[in-house]
Amino acid sequence: MSDNPSLQAQFGHLRTCVIIPTYNNATTVAAVIADVLRFTNNIIVVNDGSTDSTGAVLTTFPHLEVISYPDNRGKGTALQKGFKKAVEAGYDHAITIDADGQHFAGDLVHFIEKLNSTAGAIIMGARNMDQSTVPGGSSFGNRFSNFWFKVETGINLPDTQTGYRLYPVFLLKDMHFYTAKYEFEIEVLVRAAWKGIPITSVPISVYYPPAEARISHFRPFRDFFRISVLNTILVLIAFLYIKPRDFFRWLSRGENWKVFIKNQLLNTNEPAHVKALSVGFGIFMGIVPIWGFQLVTAIFLSVLFRLNKMLVIIAANISIPPMIPLIIFLSFKTGAIWMNDGGGDLLFSKDLSFESIKVNFQQYFYGGITLAVIAGILSALVTWILLFFFRKKIPGVV
Repeated sequence: MSDNPSLQAQFGHLRTCVIIPTYNNATTVAAVIADVLRFTNNIIVVNDGSTDSTGAVLTTFPHLEVISYPDNRGKGTALQKGFKKAVEAGYDHAITIDADGQHFAGDLVHFIEKLNSTAGAIIMGARNMDQSTVPGGSSFGNRFSNFWFKVETGINLPDTQTGYRLYPVFLLKDMHFYTAKYEFEIEVLVRAAWKGIPITSVPISVYYPPAEARISHFRPFRDFFRISVLNTILVLIAFLYIKPRDFFRWLSRGENWKVFIKNQLLNTNEPAHVKALSVGFGIFMGIVPIWGFQLVTAIFLSVLFRLNKMLVIIAANISIPPMIPLIIFLSFKTGAIWMNDGGGDLLFSKDLSFESIKVNFQQYFYGGITLAVIAGILSALVTWILLFFFRKKIPGVV
């Protein structure tokens, strides 16, 4: 029975539960459950194939909702099973708390207070990572994770590795996730941000026992490798799809296209030649035959050469699907000038594809580079001329 009827009532009103995933935490899980019970009875415990006496400990709490299965499948699987059970039980939100005793149930109050003003958001429990008891590996891992999360989503968070979180499970129920272990907590966070789910944080306390007393199932090499692979995939998806998608969605709303033209094309703080070079370089990267790597390479080089990244990205999207057959055809035809025998022939039709140019790939490759250079130079010149014209018409534009 909860010792705090008022908070228990808020848990009920907000349709919120607490999920405790556990694996071989027999020495700590009872204290964690008892601590949470002081604030709410809405608890789901997921026993992720524990091989110690965790299962026996859980039987001493007969009124709890317990999910158990024989094989250890990872924290990500445990959380997903907890989410599913929470939705089935009619909950809209779930607060996850680790079973190793590092978190304090008293901080549940902060999550509920924040939820009252930010319904539908993921709320992260931000730890103070500057305290002396924080292990060096945890501090580094958190900075590493925060950096890549910002790259992937553009969002600044103080603590992306905390296990103390509130999830709006009603917004996640139709999402399919691909990871099953610790990296799930990164996947769910990034993909929720891409879906438009707000993410915020509240400060929490954390307890790190002495090194000799710590129990951790995190495998430094194997799990860090899995997390690194996931971040690599997420970064590629972010730059190849998510960021261009979000930009064009923004551009299509209201007067945003006018704002873009004013701030990017007519930006008085950026010389016309930089804008022109950015457009020309974007066109070049959109045509050059390195399909699959065009946009990532374009963004990297635009940063390196200090070009206008937004103009580069937009211009590079010349290789959108409707334009691809035309680009392939023109590249193939242009490549004929480099071939001693005049090159092969190719018909421009709806069946035109990469398959159809395999037999004359050298001609296509040379032609693609040549076409990219020509189109890039012409685009830069046309852009510069147009900007020169606008400079005459609009005072203050340089």
